[in-house]
Order: sequence, then structure tokens, then C-alpha cells
Amino acid sequence: MVVIFVPKESAAGETRVAAVPETVKGMQKLGLSVQVERGAGAAAGFLDADYEAAGATLVDAAARGTADMVIGIQTPPPDLCQRQKAGSYVVCTLMPGMNLPSIRALRDGKVTTIGMEFMPRITRAQKMDILSSQATCGGYQAVLLAAVYLPKMFPLMMTAAGTLTPARVLVLGVGVAGLQAISTARKLGAIVEANDIRPACKEQVESLGGKFVDTGAPPDAETKGGYARETSAEFLKKQREILTAHITQADVLITTALVPGKKAPVLVTAEMRKGMKPGSVIVDMAAGQGGNVEGSVSGQRVVVDGVTILGDTNLPAQVAADASRMYARNVLAFLGEFCKAGEVKFDLKNEILSAVTIVHDGQVRHEPTTQALAAQGS
Repeated sequence: MVVIFVPKESAAGETRVAAVPETVKGMQKLGLSVQVERGAGAAAGFLDADYEAAGATLVDAAARGTADMVIGIQTPPPDLCQRQKAGSYVVCTLMPGMNLPSIRALRDGKVTTIGMEFMPRITRAQKMDILSSQATCGGYQAVLLAAVYLPKMFPLMMTAAGTLTPARVLVLGVGVAGLQAISTARKLGAIVEANDIRPACKEQVESLGGKFVDTGAPPDAETKGGYARETSAEFLKKQREILTAHITQADVLITTALVPGKKAPVLVTAEMRKGMKPGSVIVDMAAGQGGNVEGSVSGQRVVVDGVTILGDTNLPAQVAADASRMYARNVLAFLGEFCKAGEVKFDLKNEILSAVTIVHDGQVRHEPTTQALAAQGS
């Protein structure tokens, strides 16, 4: 029987867990044996007793070395990668370009390595899409963070002490995170505007009660997978000119623009930001990949010219219970793609498996990572 190991995450600030009691039961229906490291789900509110009741076996961290498959959230550090047995699997959010030592260790250890963030944008894989599920959590939490730091309330209020005007929120980037941010801000009573370079987003923004800020669209604004493409410097300049007027009127600015595999585009320069009112709040959801806002600092909260800039890099971990449930369900759906009756039937001819497999049989299958390792002489 295939043994699954669910570790307690070792990355600083990571409170999520890759399996919850609900999905432990689901894995058992696939014929898999599940081992959970003691305390793995505690930070997300899932107790060891809950896992035991679901049929999992509680184990120590050393069990990683005997497991057939390790399911995690973050890429394990190199020393943990080296403990996995040859021929085993690791399933996690990989970010290979940022974790080359771990990729090297997994390659040398002949561990098949799955990057869940590479899930193809096809109908069959929607229920496995961790980017969408975790972006939903991130967009929601971004608005709540802004509400905490903004020195005014979000909704319009008619009180005996006078009328309080609603907060104005501007969202840049209307992917899953941006749409959730719009929805959450509207539910809190804010006036919401949003911008994206993809024309199709206009209808989505308006359906949620927001106003679309049209800055035009460059040719080929969208990839086949539905992501925004990197734009030209000329288009960025035009976009910034139009957005500046809207930014200066915003109480809250939330930026979500990411280009897969590349540094995040700078949408808001220091000059544009200077027009914001003191007390305004910026949540730069792209801070971990270079940031959409000049002056944002990855993982930190800074105040510049009276404007609070939040550079939190793991917003889903701040709503760990539901983020874990969603991630775990994505993983369970993925396991069902190649785990049948207690056996692993791993075939790289499968469109989904081919897309997400970064290391297999001692070879790195992701060209940018291969090039980066070669540049390091490894």
C-alpha cells in the first residue's frame, strides 16, 4: 500500500497544512495509507485527535524518509529533501527558480517532484488549481488587512453624529485574487474601482458592483492559460498616467498583478503614490515577487509619506483553516488522477501530470530551472 506523509510545515510563518481530516478520509478511499506528523495541523485548527479519528496514523518527522509520497505546502529545505527515499514523490508548491538547492537535492535523490502551481488551466484540472483557491483566500484577507489599518470605516454610515462617507478602494489586477478583493470590499460597503489589461475583466468587475478603470489593452494581453502577459514600457507609461488620478482618490489600493515566472510589474511608482492621502493603505500582494508598488518591502509593513504599505507575502496563511481545506481538496483531486486502488499509476503522457512534474527519474523537466542549475555548474 502507498504511504502518504503529511509534514508539519517548517517555513517561517506557514500555518497551513496540506491535508485535513476530511481529505484523509478521501485518500483512504483511494487505497492510500496516510501518516500525519504530530502537530501538523495545529496552527490551522486541526488537532491530532481529528486526524486519528479520520484514520490517519500520527508519526514523527523521521517518517518522511520511509514514505512513498510527501504532500506539503511549501518546498521542503534541502536537508529534508535529502531524507526522502529514491523513487518517492513530493507534492507541494514548488517555486523552482527560488528553491534551486532543494531542486538539486530532489534531482540527485531521484525524487519525482510535483509543482502544484504548474497545474494547467483546463476544465478537467479546475478542482486541482491551488493558485485559484489560495488567491481567493489572499484577496479576501488583503481587504481585511486594509480595513484594519485604514483609519476610517469602509461603509457609508448615517449616524446622529453625522454622515460617514464610504471608503474608496482601487484594485489593480483582476485575476482570482482581485475579484475576491472586489467582492469583499463591496460587501464591507466600499466604493470599488478596478483595472486590468485584459478587456474581458470589465464585465467581471461590473458584475461584482465595481467600476472598471479602462486603460486600454496591449496586443496579446492574455496568455492561453488566462494569465496577464508582461507589457511594454510604452504601455506601462500610458497605464500609469491614467491610473494616477484614480490612485490619488483611493483610500485603499490593492495590487495583485503577477506574471508567471517573472518579476512582478511595477504598476505604481513612488511619484504616483505621493498623491495618496495620509492614512491611506496599500496592500501589495505581489511584494514577494518584487512588488507592484515602489517602496513596498517583502514581508514588512512600512509607512512612507503617511501611507501604510503592507508587503505580507503569505496572506492565505492568515486564514489557515479555510486555506488548508481548499488546498487539501485540490491535492486530493490531483491524487485521484493517478492513484487507483492503492497503487500509483504515474504516466507522463497524461496532460496534467506532464505539466506539473518538474523532476522525474533524476532529470529536471523545467527548462528555466535547468538553465539556472547549469549556470551554477550543477
